[in-house]
Amino acid sequence: MEANRPHQTGVTTAGDASGTEEEAKKTAAAAQAVNRLPEVRLVVLGWRWPGKSLTGNTIIGREEFRLERAAEFCVKRQTEVQGRQVTVVDTPGWFSAQDTPPSYKQELVRGASLSTPGPHAFLLVIPVGMFTEVDRARIEEHVSLFGEGVWMHTIVVFTWAEVLRTISIERYIRREGKELQWVLEKCKRRYFVINNCIFGEHPQVGRLMERVEKMVAEEGGYYNPEEVEKEKKKSLDENQNTGGVGRDLGARPKQNSGLGLSKAMEVDPLSSE
Repeated sequence: MEANRPHQTGVTTAGDASGTEEEAKKTAAAAQAVNRLPEVRLVVLGWRWPGKSLTGNTIIGREEFRLERAAEFCVKRQTEVQGRQVTVVDTPGWFSAQDTPPSYKQELVRGASLSTPGPHAFLLVIPVGMFTEVDRARIEEHVSLFGEGVWMHTIVVFTWAEVLRTISIERYIRREGKELQWVLEKCKRRYFVINNCIFGEHPQVGRLMERVEKMVAEEGGYYNPEEVEKEKKKSLDENQNTGGVGRDLGARPKQNSGLGLSKAMEVDPLSSE
């Protein structure tokens, strides 16, 4: 009789394991479907020439953004990625170690209003290389133009990761120290590695869209330029009423303080030394 008794509960058979795995896949697919957006609006930010416009082209899947260093105006383009309508706004890049002209800054901020009613995500493009305090300060100075709330909608996009070869992106982040850590902490350590050498349709673009959708689900909604303008006006009114002086937005690097990023960019990313 003992031999005819069923197996004790808790013993997992091959069929049970495959069933559990299948259920997990269905749950993950359902969660992804809930987060899926019919439209994704993106604004690309970064330096003038280390891969910002190229990243926009990679997302669009064709050469829509001109790879010129002196681009002074925002450019808006659209495409479709796995059933989503995707809008990408490329913005004027800022300078590495000199003051950005006021007209560039104004146009930079205008980029958010080109993706009405507001961008779901700001893609902060950072090329892999030496990251210094000057680089951190330049990011703070320019991203802060959109208000503190912009960080809730920001994802760091690392480009030129091919230069790392056998080094993982996690190790690179640790190696670069507190300056890069500061940037990542501001956006809750959201980052994505994109390969701009792969052009056209590729799964990485779909994965980036999923990363944006996950952030939207976590943070809720999108960046609203009108709300930011209201906050700035309110803060300015309060400062005027109390006789205070408005705080300067962002850090301003010292003159001739170095070109860590530019030095890193002198290295051919495809070299095999």
